[in-house]
Amino acid sequence: MNNNSPLNGAGLGLRRSLLDSLADTTTSDIQFMEVAPENWIGLGGRFEKRFRSYTERFPFVCHGLSLSIGSPAPLDLGLLSDIKKFMQKHNIETYTEHLSFCSDDSHLYDLVPIPFTEEAVKYTAQRIRHVQDFLGRKIAMENVSYYCAPQQEMREIDFINAVIEEADCDLLLDVNNIYVNSINHGYDAEEFLRAMPGDRTLYIHVAGHYNEAEDLKVDTHGAPVIDPVWDLLAKAYEIFGVKPTLLERDFNIPPAAELLAELEIIKKLQANARTKRTTSAQVHV
Repeated sequence: MNNNSPLNGAGLGLRRSLLDSLADTTTSDIQFMEVAPENWIGLGGRFEKRFRSYTERFPFVCHGLSLSIGSPAPLDLGLLSDIKKFMQKHNIETYTEHLSFCSDDSHLYDLVPIPFTEEAVKYTAQRIRHVQDFLGRKIAMENVSYYCAPQQEMREIDFINAVIEEADCDLLLDVNNIYVNSINHGYDAEEFLRAMPGDRTLYIHVAGHYNEAEDLKVDTHGAPVIDPVWDLLAKAYEIFGVKPTLLERDFNIPPAAELLAELEIIKKLQANARTKRTTSAQVHV
């Protein structure tokens, strides 16, 4: 993990619908929070005041939705400027985005996979470096779920690793996306996980998904996390060490108590992983 990162433990994505139900939580319950800056930029009045009550109590990260890093269209420098001001205003150090694109001449309202090609590696990495220079900090890119792979010349894992290395950026490791893609595209999830750049992993995403069919999973963030994804998260801790981990829930949001119960599962997996590492180190002394 980046040594300058303030993140640790278990985090939760903050949605406006949760502003009331999480009002009494503390950093004992939730160690950090994540927001999509596009949903909060320009916020004023009572909503801004309530949002400020959270940013003053919790470490925050920004997880962008519409930078469209792989788009053929020019980077939206106006959006980047707004994001930079938002982060400065709320003292947020970390910015992450999706390794995908969502616009060309207009917004596509979905995350579209970047073609897995050498040309796309160089193009995407150059744009990531541009963003990092603009924001004055390293950013982290998330491995995304996808349902088709147009113009695929490289394996997905090789494309991700090449972009991260070429851009000299960090990784936001999404274990649910690995699981979903492993089912949809027929590969071994643990093998894929082991090939990820663990030393560059800033934090981890975990989420639920929708079962369209036995061989088709849809990444919705609209359901509880299932056991195979929890198992993959535990395996990530085993391979890379314990990383800050954030629960994503964007739709069908349950009562706060259910979200906090899922955070307790993350904390338990983290504690178990630390115990195993300590025990292993003692055995080898």
